Amino acid sequence: MADDSALQESAPAVQTTGLTRRFASITAVDNLDISVAPGLIFGLLGPNGAGKTTTIKMLTTMLAPSDGKAWVAGFDVSKNPVQVRRAIGYVSQMLSADGALTGYENLLLFARIYGIPWRERKARIYDALAFMGLTDAGQVLVRNYSGGMVRRLEIAQSMMHRPRVLFLDEPTLGLDPVARRAVWEHLGELRNRFGVTLLMTTHDMEEADHLCAQIAIMHRGRVAAIGSPASLKAQVGPKATLEDVFVHFAGGPLDDGGGYRESARVRRTARRLG
Repeated sequence: MADDSALQESAPAVQTTGLTRRFASITAVDNLDISVAPGLIFGLLGPNGAGKTTTIKMLTTMLAPSDGKAWVAGFDVSKNPVQVRRAIGYVSQMLSADGALTGYENLLLFARIYGIPWRERKARIYDALAFMGLTDAGQVLVRNYSGGMVRRLEIAQSMMHRPRVLFLDEPTLGLDPVARRAVWEHLGELRNRFGVTLLMTTHDMEEADHLCAQIAIMHRGRVAAIGSPASLKAQVGPKATLEDVFVHFAGGPLDDGGGYRESARVRRTARRLG
C-alpha cells in the first residue's frame, strides 16, 4: 500500500467536489467541481460576483465550505487546514507589501512568518530577489517601487517557503502592459523551474489565453464551461476569441498601472466590488 506522501504526490494539486458556500440566503459558490493536475496553470474566469474570490478563500482555508469537499496538495481543506497552509502560497488582491520597508525587509518578515530557519533566510531572500528581477531594488523602500515591482515582490513573498500550490487573485490588476508581461514571464518560470501549480483568477482574457493550460468560467457561482482556451474557443466558433467565449458562457461583457499607491487604490476598489 502506498504511503500518504506518495498518494499526495499523485493526487490532483487541487480538487473540489460539490464545493458550496452560502452567505445567509445567497449562494456565492454552488456545487463546484474542478480538478487541477500538478504543475498546471489553471484560471478561474468570471464577472464580478461570480464566486471566484470566494472559491479561492475556501481553497486557502480562509472560509469554511457550507457543503462539499476540497483538497489542496492532497490535504482536505476542512480536516487538515494547517497542512494546507504549509503547502500553499497566496497572492491576494489586498496589498501585502509594506511600503515603509525595503524589499529585503519585506522578505525577511515573511521568512520569519513562515518559520524559515535563520541560517537559510539570507540565501532564500537573495535567491527570491534575483529570481523576480529585484536584486538592485532589494534595499529600496517599497513605497518607491512601480506597481509591477510590488507585484513581483509579493509573488516572491508567497514563494519563500517553497509551496506546492500558488493561488493568485488578479495577479496583474492595475499594471501597465509592460509590467503585466514581466509578471507573466515570472509566473511561467515558476511553473517551469519549480513545478509549482498555479491557480489564478483574472478578468484579463489575454492573460488567461497566454498563461493558462486550462480555465473554468464561473457564472453565478457555478462552472459554466471548463477546458483549454483552444477547446473553449472551438466550441463557440472558428474565429472566436477568449473574450467571445467569456461573453457566450458568462452572459455578458468583461468588466474591466501605476506605482505603489495606485496599485493599492486599484486593488481596494476591485476587492470592494468582489
